[in-house]
Amino acid sequence: MESASQNESQPSSNGPQVSSDHGSKGDPETAQLLLNQIELVREKLQSVIRGKADVIDSVLTCILAEGSVLLEDVPGVGKTTLAKSIASLIDLEFQRIQCTPDLLPSDILGSAIFQPTSGEFHFRRGPIFCNLLIADEINRASPRTQSALLEAMAESQVTIDSSQYQLERPFIVIATQNPSGFEGTYPLPESQLDRFLFRLSMDYPDVESEVELLLDQAAKDPSSELTPVMHRDELAALQRLVREVSVDPKVARYLVDVVSATRQDNRLRVGCSPRGSKMLLRAAQARAVLGGRDYVLPDDIQEVAVAVLAHRVSMRSVSASWNDAAAVIDEILRQTEVLV
Repeated sequence: MESASQNESQPSSNGPQVSSDHGSKGDPETAQLLLNQIELVREKLQSVIRGKADVIDSVLTCILAEGSVLLEDVPGVGKTTLAKSIASLIDLEFQRIQCTPDLLPSDILGSAIFQPTSGEFHFRRGPIFCNLLIADEINRASPRTQSALLEAMAESQVTIDSSQYQLERPFIVIATQNPSGFEGTYPLPESQLDRFLFRLSMDYPDVESEVELLLDQAAKDPSSELTPVMHRDELAALQRLVREVSVDPKVARYLVDVVSATRQDNRLRVGCSPRGSKMLLRAAQARAVLGGRDYVLPDDIQEVAVAVLAHRVSMRSVSASWNDAAAVIDEILRQTEVLV
């Protein structure tokens, strides 16, 4: 990765670069190998999910930042395919839950089963005990079941019958949901939304990408042929690398200025919390690593701010949507002075 002392130079356009000087974090050769692996994951995803390079980069950024992602859009635009493809390309133990109104918390967390032979209860682990949990159409589950994910997403543990169970790291949730207003949906409360690092929209592909998609899948499904190109230990190493990315005090001040502006904007009833500031910084660090750098630029903050902050603020207008909040965040970014 590039040294932090080179932060006035432009990032290379030839893919991730790792320097060998003393400013690099850890072993430069190992870091470069890890970056090559995540780059290969990105290329494979782009061959399956056509015309969505920005969404793919955002999801990978979220995973490197040890966060969970909420993909929202109408059915059939590739939300579940993207999640399953990531699970196939990174050697993670994964489980998929199809959320329905009758889904119970025990269906996710597990439950104690009485064993007649021993006269004792034996805990049977639910699908949440994995590295990557795909929660499909999460807003079709009841609020009670949605809340079952809160502790797991926030603390990587679950509590059942007064007993705590640690989840294996890395632990990531990729949830999909249909837009609010669709029949049979239960809007996620603010406390649940705050557990997601990113909230993204897939949207429809452009015409050329949709033509390519149709031709690629005319005879077979490319996602079914994906094989792992990255191990869970390599992902964990990259996540540790993200935590080591340096942040200049001026860049941190710029981030705080952006967050503070959400607390002062008259269009917002509730601004972003300090936890949101920490999440924004971690996402910016992950974006820097994905770009092959070991330091954060204001550009990194600008690229991830909408996905991190828009679902962490509340509009004053009751009829306002997430898109309205995203527009406010985007305007704040344009108006906030960059100090570096």
